[in-house]
Amino acid sequence: MSKYYISPRFLDKLAVHITKNFLNLPGVRVPLILGIHGRKGEGKSFQCELVYERMGIEVVHMSAGELESPDAGDSARLIRLRYREAAELIRVRGKMVALMINDLDAGAGRFDATTQYTVNTQLVNGTLMNIADNPTNVQLPGSYDSTPLHRVPIIVTGNDFSTLYAPLVRDGRMEKFYWEPDRPDRVGIVGGIFAQDGLSQSDIEQLVDTFPNQAIDFFGALRSRLYDEQVRKFIHEVGFDQVSLRVVNSNDRPPEFQKPDFSLPHLKELGNQMVTEQQRVEQMRLGREYLGREYNETRREDQTQLSETSASATRQNWSVSDRPEPTRSTAPSNRYSSNGSGNGSSSSSNSANSSSTYFDPHTSESSRASSYEGSGSGSRLGLEMVQQVRDILRSGQKLGIEFVSDRRFRTNSWQSYATVHGNEAEAIAALEACLNEHDRDYIRLVGIDPNAKQRVLETIIQRPNGRN
Repeated sequence: MSKYYISPRFLDKLAVHITKNFLNLPGVRVPLILGIHGRKGEGKSFQCELVYERMGIEVVHMSAGELESPDAGDSARLIRLRYREAAELIRVRGKMVALMINDLDAGAGRFDATTQYTVNTQLVNGTLMNIADNPTNVQLPGSYDSTPLHRVPIIVTGNDFSTLYAPLVRDGRMEKFYWEPDRPDRVGIVGGIFAQDGLSQSDIEQLVDTFPNQAIDFFGALRSRLYDEQVRKFIHEVGFDQVSLRVVNSNDRPPEFQKPDFSLPHLKELGNQMVTEQQRVEQMRLGREYLGREYNETRREDQTQLSETSASATRQNWSVSDRPEPTRSTAPSNRYSSNGSGNGSSSSSNSANSSSTYFDPHTSESSRASSYEGSGSGSRLGLEMVQQVRDILRSGQKLGIEFVSDRRFRTNSWQSYATVHGNEAEAIAALEACLNEHDRDYIRLVGIDPNAKQRVLETIIQRPNGRN
């Protein structure tokens, strides 16, 4: 891989971090973890591999998929095991070894309220923090070895480290490096990709300038696409029904392909086709349609509006104790029918009239929510629930509303219904809609610290069939 370009900035950052962890600097606390983050497809992992090869470093690899397991604790145990393996390699082979975890945010990050936060995720965060604090004393569960381990630098990559547990990425545990290749880096990397294809330096620069917003892996995919024409020609020559026998299990020589057309106009043409396909993916957004996300969001908005309409229709149940009661109209009230039974239409209109009589029409929904003392007939929303919503929001926390069925409650598989920050009326409306929709499910309120992005409160407000 020596023909590929290594960014001087990337080489310097990685080399300094790894070397510092193998030196005994008196009175200096060196962060064990180096977090390399940046836009997708910019070659973070590949640049790391180039640096490892350049410095002669052996690497023990982990991926984000290994940070989750059906059995709680397996992922944390695996991290400790890989770390100890790396330390043993340092002792046996007498050379630098690093532990690398690719796409850490994909395995341990929390992207939004719908992300499931499992026990394994908590243990992974706790294990990495513990190793960063005590890098020479990493024990496996059920055993203890008093022999100090060699310090092993940990390199992690990811796209968005803001989704990680905040204490893990703090200074002292993790040193952060944002990788965004500038134009000289992009020209150098793309030049390495097309190094064997005879493109001049000016052609490389024009190609990079033609697609300035594309990631580095775009150009690697572009080079691969040049061979599509020759592969297509080979398939037609052999036949669709014979291509498997010719390629996989054949005594003939492997097929040989001539060098494709690497001219700059041809590269631009194929590149524009790839950009068009990207735009189609972004514009179609079929995933939302298939998964019903837009439908669910629309339905939730409709339910919120319906709940607000219901609240407006039953304002006689809203308390106005926080402000002086407006002067009642001197006109006679038709709130009750003259006979005992009455009819539905007259009751509805009279209720609306009495609503305008008892309430100031200029009062905002938020102020009404703050003075809500009960719920209308048939509503599942009680005073205690409203007070809990109010307490969470007034403490500056985000309010999360979650639900789970009776069967999934045993596995703690809660699902997010809504997240509200600051708006009491919206929060109450969303909670009432959730109560009406999931009347046979468990429902809980969650207080989320917006700064630490961490849960600080969880309260179950509804249990099916009155269960404890």
